[in-house]
Order: sequence, then C-alpha cells, then structure tokens
Amino acid sequence: MAGESQPSGGGRLITATAWLVLLLGLWLWGKDLTDRDFPVLGELGSGRSAESGELPDALDPVEGGRPVAVRIDGLGVDARVQTRGLDADGAVDAPPLSQGDDVAWYGGGPQPGAAGAALLVGHVDTATDKAVFFNLSSADSGTRVQVSREDGTVAEFTVEDVQVVQRAGFDPAKAYGERNKGRAELRLITCGGTFDRESRSYTANVVVSAYLTAIHR
Repeated sequence: MAGESQPSGGGRLITATAWLVLLLGLWLWGKDLTDRDFPVLGELGSGRSAESGELPDALDPVEGGRPVAVRIDGLGVDARVQTRGLDADGAVDAPPLSQGDDVAWYGGGPQPGAAGAALLVGHVDTATDKAVFFNLSSADSGTRVQVSREDGTVAEFTVEDVQVVQRAGFDPAKAYGERNKGRAELRLITCGGTFDRESRSYTANVVVSAYLTAIHR
C-alpha cells in the first residue's frame, strides 16, 4: 500500500484483461507498511448493508469529473485526491507514505459521477501514525461521501455496504467491480484485518461501496 512511483496520467481506457490485473493487484495491495500495531479493523464478515428502503434512490450517472478532494463527515476524512496509475505489481499506486493524509484515485478507471465504479484508495496507517482511511471501517450504510471535482461540482455518494474482504476465497470482481450496471458508484479501499509482521502485510482489505445520490453545484 506504499508505492513511491510518480503519478500517472488519468482517464486512459484499459482492456478487460488489464482491469482484472488491477482487481487482483488491489487484493494484494497493502504490503511493506509498518512495524506498528494499530487496533484491528472491524471483522465484518459478509459486511454491513442497509435493508431495502432505508437508502435514497440512486441518481442517474452524470458527466464524470476528475476528483480533487474527498470528505466524509464523522470519519475525520477531509483529504486531497491525487490521480494515480498502477505500480509495477499492477496495483493502484497509492500516495507515498510521506503523504498518508492524501487519497489516490485510479485515473485509468471511471471518474466519480460517471457510470461504473470509481476507485479511491488510501493508507490506514504509516510507519509513525494513523493515515487518511484509519477510520474507514467505521463507516455505516447511509454515510455520505462528498467528492469535490475539478469542474467545481461536488458529487455526493451514499454508502450502501461496508466489508472486510479476507484473502481466503477472495473474489476481486465481486469486491471491487460494478455492483449495478450503468450506475455511478464509488469504492473506497484501504487495508484491514490484522497486520502480519512476518509477511509485512495486512490480511484483508476494507471495501466501502457507495453510489451517486446528488450533485451539488
């Protein structure tokens, strides 16, 4: 979860094969992090989700926009968003640990607001402190995620599901892929489970799934 390579350009199209490589890379994302012990993130099993009728209707996809900031009230997230590509292992190139308060948007995928699942990834911790998504596993269904876009609009997403996805029996397409075809979705991803000192990696990923419910101009 600690790639140090330079940001790559956003918005390029990728093939289905490259997308699968990305999904597999996200599963492995989170190695070589820290020697610190932080509280174990919630083991959510199959995840928390709202029952039918509790969440607002989805807004139809709009023209996408490059994200520049993300805010989640109640979770302490008010962060700059960097546009990143893939690292040498095929995973999303997260911000350097020295920029652990920033979030990375995968510029080769959908832009927030457009149809498809836009991917935002961030560190849970650094070698010395908590990082931007330390509290991400505390999100609940109904939590609002506000993504400020380069055109000055704010795309608001509503969380519908929070999962800690273990490596055993992992299905990357199910974890990170589009939930409802044609809908504008958002995935917020960080490391979860427990930190394995021997392999220097976390045992799972926290995956927060949200969908577009408003555009503020």
